[in-house]
Amino acid sequence: MISVTVPELGDASDVEVIELCVKPGDRVAVDDPLIVIESDKASLEVPAPQAGIVRALTVAIGDRCQEGDVIAELETEDAAVAEEPAAAVAEAAPAAVPEEAAAAEAPEPSAPASTAVIEVTVPELGDAAEVEVVDLMVAVGETVELDQGLVALESDKATMEVPAPQAGRVLEICLAVGDAVTDGALVARLEVAGAASPAPAATEAPAATEAPAATEAPAAAEAPAAPAPEPLASPEGDGGAVYAGPAVRRLARELGVTLVGVPGSGSRGRVTKEDLKAHVKAQLTAPASQAPEGGAIPPIPPVDFERFGPLRLEPISRMMRAGAANLHRSWLNIPHVTQHDEADITALEAFRKSLKDDPAAGGAKVTPLAFILKAVAGALKAYPRVGGSFHADGEHYVLKDFIHIGIAVDTPEGLIVPVLRDVDQKGVLALSEEIVSLSERARARSLKPDELRGGCFSVSSLGALGGTGFTPIINPPEVAILGVAKLRKAPLWTGEGFEPRDVLPLSLSYDHRAINGAEAGRFMTHLCHLLADVRRLML
Repeated sequence: MISVTVPELGDASDVEVIELCVKPGDRVAVDDPLIVIESDKASLEVPAPQAGIVRALTVAIGDRCQEGDVIAELETEDAAVAEEPAAAVAEAAPAAVPEEAAAAEAPEPSAPASTAVIEVTVPELGDAAEVEVVDLMVAVGETVELDQGLVALESDKATMEVPAPQAGRVLEICLAVGDAVTDGALVARLEVAGAASPAPAATEAPAATEAPAATEAPAAAEAPAAPAPEPLASPEGDGGAVYAGPAVRRLARELGVTLVGVPGSGSRGRVTKEDLKAHVKAQLTAPASQAPEGGAIPPIPPVDFERFGPLRLEPISRMMRAGAANLHRSWLNIPHVTQHDEADITALEAFRKSLKDDPAAGGAKVTPLAFILKAVAGALKAYPRVGGSFHADGEHYVLKDFIHIGIAVDTPEGLIVPVLRDVDQKGVLALSEEIVSLSERARARSLKPDELRGGCFSVSSLGALGGTGFTPIINPPEVAILGVAKLRKAPLWTGEGFEPRDVLPLSLSYDHRAINGAEAGRFMTHLCHLLADVRRLML
């Protein structure tokens, strides 16, 4: 048991307790806020110095306290686990046996293996702001192995499992199916085995549990001093003038949300984490019809289709909703220009078909897309600006020394774009295998977050579906995307006559702020040149 005290207050002589963030019996992690205190200049959260269980709060809202005053008693995880073997030994001893007989008959206690409690959190989600819990894969009390799935999460692009970082026993599942969570959210607590430690003598057991409180109390008084006080400001001020604590401000920065306009439910209008999460959820789920008056784009008026005949309502998948929002954002923010061209790939097709019976190919099915990706990689090396991105500061352009290319995959849930890495360093056979693997896992919703980000350029191929060209929408933060239509036979003039050739229609959409028409034209000419003679890819 350790005592948590008021940290160093600087110039303030005393402070007021304005909020209790926990109650006795609550389990807390390191740095979780216990209470909020306020001076005439700043507010400060007093965090838990260690993970454990709150056994007592020694202050109430409105109390005045000073530096060093005890505000809570915290039973640490190690202490809670250590008490269990001692309690079991005490219960096992017969009450009627005299001390001498008990001492003679009791076996020498063995050294129990120590245990620890660890917390499992949601890993980094990359571009996803939040994910939904779709399955609880274990139950409380269940023993799990290393890397065994605990819960399944689903973003708008993929499904992923959160694995157990160590083998152990599930003490608590902190999520429920349907919860929306973000990076770092607590998933579960596991009891895991630690190193064996010598068993204390029976007479020393009480002292062993009490000793840490005396030795650790001074350290606990110093630990909460780490958070820097946040200056108070009235809600009527500008962007920084919001009454909120450090943890809430940190969460707002992580979510990319300004606190201005977030209604506070805490004492004196203080914005809490729950207020911030509710505000973000409301903004994300608000229908377009609720857009503020005077917006740049007026909403489309709703139509009562039941007036015209029978109908059915089909729910839109999470992936399709997110995809629609991404495409809309891209179309509104990027000045798209689309340039069309045709590549004569007669020689490429002849070579590709010859690989079918080539032992070197090992029977692999090589699609035209593998050659297209290889040619795009060559064109991006020659024209690196086409694979670049605008820097977030708006004053620089990012030129990438790697070539990662995304491919659009049609799935029952909507369009998804997995990314092939280092395309310029891989052969056509390796690319073909990777295209098949990524496409299958995209349709099974089993891609990892890292397989959906980091692209320099995207390719959207309609393959055999048809069409003579289209205008693909750019996938930010990329600045260009290549659309590939249906391969067809067409008569081409050779200088002496017309010959039937394999012609591939290509459509390049690009951000006109980053790429001008002349550069896009040179890129397309070079790409068609590479596709016309695949031997040039080896130069």
